[in-house]
Amino acid sequence: MSSPIQITEKAADQIKGLLAKEEAVTGLRLTVKTTGCSGNSYKLEYIKEDEDVSGDECFEHEGAAIYIPKIYSWMLFGTTVDYITDELGNARFDFINPNETGRCGCGESFQVEEPAEKTES
Repeated sequence: MSSPIQITEKAADQIKGLLAKEEAVTGLRLTVKTTGCSGNSYKLEYIKEDEDVSGDECFEHEGAAIYIPKIYSWMLFGTTVDYITDELGNARFDFINPNETGRCGCGESFQVEEPAEKTES
């Protein structure tokens, strides 16, 4: 069975490289921030050694881990985390999320529809 969050080899290498440069950091957390013209943006932040990760789910690939707070799981389920270099030489993490229902023109923000609540028959 595959993981609900995929981390490519390039992203795993970049995550390990970033963590190797930082002291007192145990991982990266992927969250969703309300911003932009489409409503949401992806945010990666360092997890400090003393931070509580009990409310997060951990997804690993080749020794690189990304933590996602459970409150964002529904929005990020099925996402692939990649690390790309564009034609201008700019490198960045890229998120391929099958739950996106729209993205702004510049690609900085996205939107997802909340799942419909089940009704009792």
